[in-house]
Amino acid sequence: MSYKKVLTIQDISCVGQCSLTVALPIISACGHETCVLPSAVLSTHTGGFTGYTFRDLTDDMPAIKDHWIKENINFSAIYTGYLGSTKQIDYVADIMDSVGTEDCVKVVDPAMADNGSLYYGFDSVFVDAMKKLCAKADYVLPNITEACFLTDTEYKTEYDREYIDLLLKKLTDLGCKNIIFTGISYSKEKTGIVIYENGEYSYYEHEKLPNSCHGTGDIYASAFVGAYVRGKSAFESAKIAGDYAVECIKETAKHDNHWYGAAFEPVLGKLIDSLK
Repeated sequence: MSYKKVLTIQDISCVGQCSLTVALPIISACGHETCVLPSAVLSTHTGGFTGYTFRDLTDDMPAIKDHWIKENINFSAIYTGYLGSTKQIDYVADIMDSVGTEDCVKVVDPAMADNGSLYYGFDSVFVDAMKKLCAKADYVLPNITEACFLTDTEYKTEYDREYIDLLLKKLTDLGCKNIIFTGISYSKEKTGIVIYENGEYSYYEHEKLPNSCHGTGDIYASAFVGAYVRGKSAFESAKIAGDYAVECIKETAKHDNHWYGAAFEPVLGKLIDSLK
């Protein structure tokens, strides 16, 4: 395995086990040099905390990119998570064009919505900007809500394969090359991941747990990127990431009052073992 340099661009919550505090250790554990571009710094994440601090770093992003270009720094993979504004999306698109290697893998997690609704502060203008960023990516990792907003499709909590196929077609029509579609349940007892690569559909089903945690989407996306850049196929990477997210949720349930994030660190060894 060659030693790859991976750039991840998203905010950093100092406490809360999400975004960069998840991506940095997980991708590093997969054996890669992990470089970061924080889009903002928060004292905690916004899910359940109040009175948190927030420092916007949007205006620093172009100068950071320019310095990397001056130093001839480039990246084998670029992975984006939560982005806070259309301006940040525009900067990220420019960064993807400027500092990737010739065969750079571009992965976009369009982290903007869940449970049928956009996150606070996002609107249709933001969604339109995210559509353009997704079209630049080699792999897009949406949940159903995000896929619906990206494709102007009615959100459903009960659906069948035909509905998922419709969303996949609309996403490819949007320009998405390959899609890792998370949280797809065809039965009440199970959930899973659709892997749509080069026009071919495959599905990995895994255990559906009664509890959920903040940050599991970030955990999943980071593990997928780490495994894929390591040389695993998209299906293998999706499976590894899904199994690891399940282990993180199970581990979190063992700890009292751990409501603000997923306890991913105690089971990092299982992720590493799955890559062997």
